[in-house]
Amino acid sequence: MTMAVALLLIVVASVLFHVFNPWWTTPLASNWQQMDDTLTITLVITGAFFVAINLFVVYALVRFRHREGRRATEQPESKRLERWLIGGTTVGIMALLAPGLVVYANYVRAPHDALVLEVVSQQWQWRFRFPGADGKLGASDARFVGAANPFGLDPADPAGQDDLLVAADEVHLPLGRPVLVLTRSHDVLHDFFVPSFRARMNTVPGQVSRFWFTPTVAGRYEALCAQLCGVGHPNMRGFVLVQDVAAFNAWQAALPTFASTLAKAAAPAGAAAGSGVEQGRALADAKGCTACHTIDGSPRVGPTWKGLYGKTETMADGSRALVDEAYLRAFIRDPQARQVKGFAPVMPKIDLSDEELAALVTYIQSLGNPPTQAATDKGVQR
Repeated sequence: MTMAVALLLIVVASVLFHVFNPWWTTPLASNWQQMDDTLTITLVITGAFFVAINLFVVYALVRFRHREGRRATEQPESKRLERWLIGGTTVGIMALLAPGLVVYANYVRAPHDALVLEVVSQQWQWRFRFPGADGKLGASDARFVGAANPFGLDPADPAGQDDLLVAADEVHLPLGRPVLVLTRSHDVLHDFFVPSFRARMNTVPGQVSRFWFTPTVAGRYEALCAQLCGVGHPNMRGFVLVQDVAAFNAWQAALPTFASTLAKAAAPAGAAAGSGVEQGRALADAKGCTACHTIDGSPRVGPTWKGLYGKTETMADGSRALVDEAYLRAFIRDPQARQVKGFAPVMPKIDLSDEELAALVTYIQSLGNPPTQAATDKGVQR
């Protein structure tokens, strides 16, 4: 009887928890009401089976409980019961799967006039690309990925020269226009997910996935990675800004093309002031450094780069070290050799040439403060 009462309480508590659920889906901001409807169908069917099965178990525990002088009789099989169970289970599974299959088929079959948006994922950041005036995206391949070409576009493909690049974590979209999203990954499995749009898709290395949606409510929405992709996974976030068509067109017109990006990267080293800083900034984006290190002082997986240069860091073993050029070079080359107090030793080794390392150090220096005389006291260990 104790078990029967416990199961009955579990059923009642589960139903009440669902009715008064403190967690709700975000307000719908796209055309995918069908996603919510499919979720409701799934909850109703699985909930009905959950309640029915547990109530049957409660009935069996009470009805067939042990009593003195009574023994259970063996009934090896019941074809009628088996038919009912097979039929009921089949109908339930079909009711679960059929709506989802229909919705998914529509989810990946985009309208012909949809705006094409490519989402490129990399530990732990997002990048975005739009086709240029020719309406076509250029070819891409992992072998082309580099500091000057973090999108991995083929420089020899003319279709990619006018592609519009967004090397940031925020992308703009026009209100009320269908958007075809193409996703790919540079490294591991990711998942591009915008909860308010009910839109998500795995980004699998070596393949291009697709889905579409139509933004229906203007606003700024958070995009998440919904697949565990490493230590920086919780910080792999971006934003989608939905705005009117005129504002979107003005924003898109200011985006750099792939051709202009290549030309800027090919400019002589001394052509513009701060070229080393710019190269370092590009490297930080291309290598995924900014996914763990911020430049605004906010905390993340690793120490912020704002004010880092010239600072005295405390190591996990209690020693102290001045963050100067030698410290940065040594730490980037072998990040596991020393551990900064308060941060896990999770930084991977990054393959950098001497020139790239110098540019990255120059960029970090530009975000910090020059070393002070006080910081070079004998008590500071390098």
